[in-house]
Amino acid sequence: MIEITLSDDLTTVNPVSWNRLFDTDMPFCQHAFLVALEQGGSVGEGSGWLPQHLLLHRDGTLVAAMPMYLKLHSYGEYLFDWAIAEAYQHNNLAYYPKLLCAIPFTPAEGPRFGVAATEHPGQIFGLLFKAISQRQQQLSCSNFQCLYPDLPLQQIMRDSGMLERFDVQFQWHNNNYEAFSDFLAALPSRKRKQISKERQQVSGQGIIVKSHAGSELNPEFWHKFIPFYQATYQKRSGHNGYLTPQTLQLWGQTMAESIVVFAAYLNDQLVAASLCFKSTECLYGRYWGCLAEFDKLHFECCYYAGIDYCIANKLVRFDAGAQGEHKLKRGFTPVIRRGFYQFSSSPLTEAIADYCQREQQALLQHYQLIK
Repeated sequence: MIEITLSDDLTTVNPVSWNRLFDTDMPFCQHAFLVALEQGGSVGEGSGWLPQHLLLHRDGTLVAAMPMYLKLHSYGEYLFDWAIAEAYQHNNLAYYPKLLCAIPFTPAEGPRFGVAATEHPGQIFGLLFKAISQRQQQLSCSNFQCLYPDLPLQQIMRDSGMLERFDVQFQWHNNNYEAFSDFLAALPSRKRKQISKERQQVSGQGIIVKSHAGSELNPEFWHKFIPFYQATYQKRSGHNGYLTPQTLQLWGQTMAESIVVFAAYLNDQLVAASLCFKSTECLYGRYWGCLAEFDKLHFECCYYAGIDYCIANKLVRFDAGAQGEHKLKRGFTPVIRRGFYQFSSSPLTEAIADYCQREQQALLQHYQLIK
């Protein structure tokens, strides 16, 4: 017997059952990561991210799941759809709510569809896709989106006829470097000199950058880091950031084995930090915070220290976050990332399909120019 349900509280789902479906050490689809967002209030009532996790049980056993949210806005997604939302508004059509399969505030490609090894992914997705379409109609959602899925799910979604959009991100790749100097030696002279100069500028200010495993982070660290994080968002966006202090502290308690921090000290005092996550293959740059301005310190904590860490720990790549062509000057290379969409029928249906196709072409041309 097959039963498909929606859960607005992931604590009601057994963590072992959930994690077994995804069968990966990538941190962002882990039960603990998503629960910390809910329990910490970063998603849920008042956030515009309402959990609607899709669960499929066969004979009482959880055999498939998708992290999903009812979205009341488009913030925190990174593969943005503002142009489409504006077109809806211009035509007096309601764009929100929409259904979103994604990891909140996390523009990293990875699993979005967990399925038991005993099940056929394509067939199971077909059942979930039908349930999503029904939910779309029930809630009068303009569309269903899946952002940054891994390669197997990308193909399943193409085969299901979903529209596809592209995004360009920047990653660093480890070509079996033994030391940071090996990485520098592989770069053109101009880039090599710039990176060396920027690192010297940081050390010249008397700043020492250290890496800390999540298990080394005590409550005092989180007490200091949270104002760093909030101040950075206040300066950039006029709010305290998408993450609550409670979520950050819960990650520190439950996700320590997946956390790496690059912390900057001046006269033995913590003055800035970059909070990252890791898997066995990849370092993921996520959250940066600093109260005062220090020359080039952002590049050191968010890029160069991470590259050093990847080399020392034999990680394959460093995904330092969304956007930022300035990463090209610092040894990162462009990669194509994808999102998939199913729109409810509207007067804009054909125009949206045309827009997605033209956007794809433009982004591919841009990718070819910068790679």
